[in-house]
Amino acid sequence: MKRLHISFKVRDLDKSITFYRTLFGQEPATQRADYAKWMLDDPRVNLVLEASQDQSGFFHAGIQVDEQGELEPLLERMKSAEAPYLPEGVTTCCYHKSEKSWTSDPDGVLWEAFFTHHETASRGTEQETNELQTSATGCCRG
Repeated sequence: MKRLHISFKVRDLDKSITFYRTLFGQEPATQRADYAKWMLDDPRVNLVLEASQDQSGFFHAGIQVDEQGELEPLLERMKSAEAPYLPEGVTTCCYHKSEKSWTSDPDGVLWEAFFTHHETASRGTEQETNELQTSATGCCRG
């Protein structure tokens, strides 16, 4: 089974957490000083908020797979979409160890496909994805 992943950059993380906590009727599954994530079953979505003073609003979308075996067919579809493709492999990013790849749609909207191995205490290292979009970088963009 797959889950839609959506990420927003927000200027006031605490205010946004309060809004989404109320909207969804539950606490974030993961919360750090600069990050919050809800893993919702209804609607089935992985919603992430990341603190940012540079920009706010929609950041990127993705498809998270529940089983590692679901990832390869999804990556093959990304590769055959006649769009930029950046395999990131296994990485620690946004407080999770995941295997992922990136692409972008014709309008430059970033999409990631990933399988999460486990949560980590570390946010991870910044990963450049300028090959996909000149002004964009990977999930750990500050």
